[in-house]
Amino acid sequence: MEYIKVAEVAKKWGLSDRRVRVLCQEGKVEGVTKIGGIYLIPDNAVKPADNRRLKGKIIPKAYKSLFAKIDSLKEKNKDKMIREDFLVDFIYNSNAIIGNSLTKEETGLVLSGKTINKKSLKDHLESVGARDAYSYMMELVARNAVLSEDVIKRLHSLVLLDKPEYKGVYRHVPIKILGSFHIPPEPFKIGNKVVKLLDEFSKSKSHPIEKIAYFLVKFEGIHPFLNGNSRTARIILNMHLMENGYLPIVIKKSDKLSYYVCIDSFYRDNTLEPMIKLITERLEDEYKA
Repeated sequence: MEYIKVAEVAKKWGLSDRRVRVLCQEGKVEGVTKIGGIYLIPDNAVKPADNRRLKGKIIPKAYKSLFAKIDSLKEKNKDKMIREDFLVDFIYNSNAIIGNSLTKEETGLVLSGKTINKKSLKDHLESVGARDAYSYMMELVARNAVLSEDVIKRLHSLVLLDKPEYKGVYRHVPIKILGSFHIPPEPFKIGNKVVKLLDEFSKSKSHPIEKIAYFLVKFEGIHPFLNGNSRTARIILNMHLMENGYLPIVIKKSDKLSYYVCIDSFYRDNTLEPMIKLITERLEDEYKA
């Protein structure tokens, strides 16, 4: 392995010599060797995330290395653009999880205004609705909007283009999700539960990834709408990631079982770890794409 000195690393990372020495001293640079009073740093070492930006955040010990890894990737790729096919990929996978029959190629055609022969109107509207909801989410990110009950209902109303009678309306019947450990609250409790969750979300001092993981499992647990809860939640997930400087992610069709296991793990085992790991894995995918 080739090693370089502090001055070279400082220039490469755009930091002061002193800052690089502090990072080495704190053990935040992997593979560092110290000979006498001189730090030797691997030429391929990754610049650590600037944790000073996370000042005041509470990070559980179990997640520190995981968050440090993904934040280093974010720092290293801070100028990385969202990939060109992201929107089609996101909408295809999000809709495929709920049984939409459009292929990724067909989804792209629908988003460009084409109609796919022998595919249902419902499949078409789900793709168009997801596109409109994503566009609205991007507007919210651009103006650094605060997540609110009105924002959630607006996102949901766009997602649920194929079911106008349920758009942005909390469910009015009790439900039980097949195969789920958790039973969502009764309808009359939904409004208060959502308001309480939003209050917790706004006051949370957790790392952004842990914060949105908690929101996801709680929102899915409340299951405020009859349909479209998970699709709405995945858009909120990307809204939060982007507002905190991360790339948006795709929860894949192949993640369907894992996604629901993550939710069950929270309610059965009181752990966010599976959801946090799923989000960080998909973030790695985007940064390495």
